[in-house]
Amino acid sequence: MSVREENTAQLSAMSALAGKYLTFKLDVEEFGLEILKVQEIIKMMDITRVPRTPSFVRGVLNLRGKVIPVIDLRLKFEMETKAGTDLTCIIVVTVKRSSGSVVMGIIVDEVSEVLDVAGSSIEPPPQFGSSVDTAFILGMGKVGDRVVTLMDVDKVLSGDEVAAVANVG
Repeated sequence: MSVREENTAQLSAMSALAGKYLTFKLDVEEFGLEILKVQEIIKMMDITRVPRTPSFVRGVLNLRGKVIPVIDLRLKFEMETKAGTDLTCIIVVTVKRSSGSVVMGIIVDEVSEVLDVAGSSIEPPPQFGSSVDTAFILGMGKVGDRVVTLMDVDKVLSGDEVAAVANVG
């Protein structure tokens, strides 16, 4: 494939990512999730810890009679832990896996807004070499003078991690 064909294919792939994204913050970094993956946003609730789960799994919560697992995205991304605030919330998402889908909550520092990101404003994820896993990054959205990391929620957790989290719930 020529460089021109490769660039055209890459532009086409980035255009396919255009759409609405729910943006949220972890520390000062801004991330976006495809709005179609988001079921709802809820205030922090009591989370029941489940023994022998990975450290980023905060536990489970009872959401209208359904027990769902909750992960702390700060811990999953190996960020410094921080006490919750009035803005800390849980985004309830649907994660696809090979054997179906899992509903889970992800704890974020604050939800910002819903952005409509044009395909022409999305660049491919940066390459950091094989030692850094960027598979969960769909692309980098340029919104004004900001850069928003657009996440593929289906790839934030590995297949084994999703299975483990699904078993917790």
